[in-house]
Amino acid sequence: MPIMPGPRPFILFFNPVRHAVPFYQQLQKVARTEVVTSKSREEFYSDLQRKYKDISIIYRTSASGAVAGNFDADLIQRLPSSCKHICHNGAGYDQIDVNACAKRGIIVTYAPDPVTEATADLSIWLMLGALRQLNPSLNSLRAGKFKTGLDFGHDPQGKILGILGMGRIGRAIKKRAEPFAAGAEYVSFERLLAESDIISINVPLNAQTKGLIGEKEISQMKDGAVIVNTARGAIIDEAAMAKALDSGKIASVGLDVYENEPRVNECLLQNDRALMVPHLGTHTVETLAKMETWAMENARRAALGEKLLSPVPEHIDFQ
Repeated sequence: MPIMPGPRPFILFFNPVRHAVPFYQQLQKVARTEVVTSKSREEFYSDLQRKYKDISIIYRTSASGAVAGNFDADLIQRLPSSCKHICHNGAGYDQIDVNACAKRGIIVTYAPDPVTEATADLSIWLMLGALRQLNPSLNSLRAGKFKTGLDFGHDPQGKILGILGMGRIGRAIKKRAEPFAAGAEYVSFERLLAESDIISINVPLNAQTKGLIGEKEISQMKDGAVIVNTARGAIIDEAAMAKALDSGKIASVGLDVYENEPRVNECLLQNDRALMVPHLGTHTVETLAKMETWAMENARRAALGEKLLSPVPEHIDFQ
């Protein structure tokens, strides 16, 4: 008698796939897929007892917190024993308690490669915009003043760029900045703070990097330094940065991320030397399609029992 295949693994999508739809359609051949309908953390907990009681894999993005909040220890504890993988669509996975997942035998994957180029592009844009003081000029133009009363910006050539975190994105930023400043060297954190004209934040958010740049570190920077952050807002003490921006210690900032997203520090909002965009680092059709495909490829491999594409570093040995 032929052996009948078992039920297809159940992949619960916290967010619908918008760009890599053909891949999603192929995934449905090897797994049962469903987009979460829960509207709150409490409703999700309730649904885990019923319609989501046999999920095998969770696909999530950085926007999934709008439904269930962070994937903290409490949420992980409530997941059914059938859930063995969480496939995150993004490079930063600070919203997931990977230690709690490990204790439950859940492997977390992430999508580091697809985010690199788009995030580095935006970093350079914010860097040049902050240096040239473009935000005041944009406001002046729309106010009908053209460039009356505008202060002067600065050229990037010859400036010292301090890249805090020389990972994938940090290296991509270095490559893009080479036409402005040749050569690079690894230096101590203290020297980077003291000598950089521009500081680009490119480290992941974790217990060691939360609040890494605070009042003390800002005081060690050059007067008139520029800060660019496309990593995570909580790496910088936002209130200290806003205070230094108001005093002129920091000349300008280029920000894509914020300490308490989607809420933004009111002092930053009121200072036109803060060039800010609403977490758009990977917000392009091409990059989002790559990210969705990458995360779903991890989910496909998990469903079929194949070697995962990219488990988070903490879980590499768990495969």
